[in-house]
Amino acid sequence: MNKAWIVAIVPGLVAVILAVMILGLLLVKLLWSWTIPDLFPGAVAQGLVARDISWYTAFKVAIFVALLAGIAGVRDRGES
Repeated sequence: MNKAWIVAIVPGLVAVILAVMILGLLLVKLLWSWTIPDLFPGAVAQGLVARDISWYTAFKVAIFVALLAGIAGVRDRGES
């Protein structure tokens, strides 16, 4: 491979990966704020469940969901 080609592609891939991560975190934050107060209004009113979550908490939720999806995906592929 040509060295100039690698220098051109790597920053682009890093930018795409970061954009997908930020979009995923934004999606988690928005979906949390949109659904959780409607699903659990009493718990939100009592302070048992947060109405909004931080970026760090959204990151942790996204990792948890990704792990669950990965485990489910591995299990489905093994049964086919």
